[in-house]
Amino acid sequence: MARLFISIDLPERIKDDIEDLYMAIPGAKWVDYSQIHLTLRFIGEVDNIMEEQIIAVLKTISMPPFELSLKGVGYFPPRRHPRILWAGVAENPELFRLQGKIERALNSIGIAPEQRRFHPHITIARLNEPPLEKIALFMAQNSLFSTELFAVSQFHLYRSYLSKRGAYHQKQATFYLTT
Repeated sequence: MARLFISIDLPERIKDDIEDLYMAIPGAKWVDYSQIHLTLRFIGEVDNIMEEQIIAVLKTISMPPFELSLKGVGYFPPRRHPRILWAGVAENPELFRLQGKIERALNSIGIAPEQRRFHPHITIARLNEPPLEKIALFMAQNSLFSTELFAVSQFHLYRSYLSKRGAYHQKQATFYLTT
């Protein structure tokens, strides 16, 4: 069984901007530079036949490339003890359009719809009982975080492998946005 997700890879300069946010927070496990990405849809575990169907249906998605930028920071869950720190994505209707096309394509081959509303973000740290004053400091110091625009001309299907050192992601397929 393969554990799959669909994402957009970020340019090195944007990953550099994200890594500049990292600071000493007890209980924080910062996402490794090579693993920083924007998840469009987590699929979960599927067999090889379903993986082939996913690749086939994702190849049918057509839309032009677009530009994105990152803006702001936050944490999940809101209004409770933080478990995830994230960098936000500036509002972009084209990103929601792409994510909607992906969702409909997956639904067409029997993958159940995502139950949670799409909230575009980049997970930057997983938290284990961090001191709340350190989270407040992180939020205050990075409240104006933003990046330059970057082009999105492709998205990817990844396999995720879990280990004691964290997740490792392996690219399975790339899908190009064309005009």
